[in-house]
Amino acid sequence: MHAFQPFPMKELEFNPFEKIGKEWALVSAGSKQKANTMTISWGGVGVLWGKNVVFLFVRDSRYTKEFIDAGDLLSVSFLNSEHKEALSYCGSHSGRDEDKIEKAGLTWNYKHSIPFIDEGNLIFLCQKLAATRITEDSFLAPGIREWYTDGDMHTMYVAEILEVLAR
Repeated sequence: MHAFQPFPMKELEFNPFEKIGKEWALVSAGSKQKANTMTISWGGVGVLWGKNVVFLFVRDSRYTKEFIDAGDLLSVSFLNSEHKEALSYCGSHSGRDEDKIEKAGLTWNYKHSIPFIDEGNLIFLCQKLAATRITEDSFLAPGIREWYTDGDMHTMYVAEILEVLAR
């Protein structure tokens, strides 16, 4: 497989409704010694505070949240459709209980000490800018509470996209 190359952000053609909402992605954080990843299907990209950013949502219960909270850097890895089963596995199994990267048939890679998924074809290397816990009193529209019947709320992370890698 071809090595990753830096990809100019200004040339990026990216449909967040497809890439995040339908194809999903993996958010990863940690170090070379210990990292974790999880599947995301909520989030987006845009411009905030004069920076190109990704925003994503992670539930309180997720093991990966501990890694995101513990450091300043994270990655978002987008994979081809042939890896949908691995994405599904990483979204339904916890790294607390097993080496889910190995069980999903994926491998780690690193750039600037940021862990990402080597099987990806598009990688965002990011630095956290903000974290905001979503609470029930922030809901403005009806029907949102039904996503939280178990009380497992999300934190919204905003992270600057420092570098884009592509194959």
